[in-house]
Amino acid sequence: MDINNRGDEQLELLKVSNLEVHFAARQGFLSSLLNKQPKQVRAVDGLDFSIRKGEILCLAGESGSGKTTTGKAILRLVEPTGGEVCFKGEDVIAFNRQRLRRFRQEAQIIFQDPYESLNPRQTVFSTVAEPLEVNRICKNNEQIEERVIEALTDAGLSNPQELFLRYPHELSGGQRQRLAIAGALVVKPDFIMADEPVSMLDLSIRAGILKLMVDLRDQKGISYLFITHDLSLAWLVSDRIAIMYLGKIVELGSADTVIRQPLHPYTRALVSVIPVLKRVMPSDKKLLQGETPDPVNIPTGCRFHPRCPEAQSRCREEEPLYREVMPGHYGACHFI
Repeated sequence: MDINNRGDEQLELLKVSNLEVHFAARQGFLSSLLNKQPKQVRAVDGLDFSIRKGEILCLAGESGSGKTTTGKAILRLVEPTGGEVCFKGEDVIAFNRQRLRRFRQEAQIIFQDPYESLNPRQTVFSTVAEPLEVNRICKNNEQIEERVIEALTDAGLSNPQELFLRYPHELSGGQRQRLAIAGALVVKPDFIMADEPVSMLDLSIRAGILKLMVDLRDQKGISYLFITHDLSLAWLVSDRIAIMYLGKIVELGSADTVIRQPLHPYTRALVSVIPVLKRVMPSDKKLLQGETPDPVNIPTGCRFHPRCPEAQSRCREEEPLYREVMPGHYGACHFI
């Protein structure tokens, strides 16, 4: 869907500027004894992006690139080390406890694993009703029941009242993820961080969950930060795609542009292995060699140069500037 033709949904909902999340690395006994300064794990190391109202921005990349940490930092489930996160023009990092509590109603999260994120001791009704009760949103039990039914229906669960007394182990995998989505929808959020929401589901169920999320965007104007390592899913559901590598965004643009005209060598390697319904010769694939470097010891220059087939001496010495290469299409490479 072309978000450029959506009128009022051009309003910027979320803006992230120079976001950083650094952790102290675990020290050995000898280092602690000698009082050595602990090294820093630079999980997120200076991100800039925005999400408009009603937009789905996909954050894609290999495991360990910092995608989930970015999402948690935006919601302050992990405290940022530096930078700014502005939500509706307000600085999320500066929120006090009371304002942060209200923000958690406006911004929700869908976790990767519905088998682990749901409390096995809570029924379907209590799972969805809990956010309403904790935040004292409804005045009485009748209003709570109405909101729970509405959320379960919006999440695609038919006959919701028949599910009220069931427990998570009595539901299928798809029903569990829809229950998790209902738990997020019940407080009527404007923004949802979806952390690999279909990676634990069977292929036959994924399409229904993805369609549900897109429909909710169209009907309710919900914005998403959709986190995945699967570029084919990113292309299917997102308006824009940001490619992340070792704590930084190396490319960002519209979904079609990033997939059809990738600028960065890392993006080209990821795109080359997307499954397609035709025979692809092995020579067409750009398989990356080696593993992602340790975020404690980030390479000098371009972070991708140890694995880049196009790396030159400049790449080992000078970090590339992240810039707008074409209108709306950003990249960080010396040779684009």
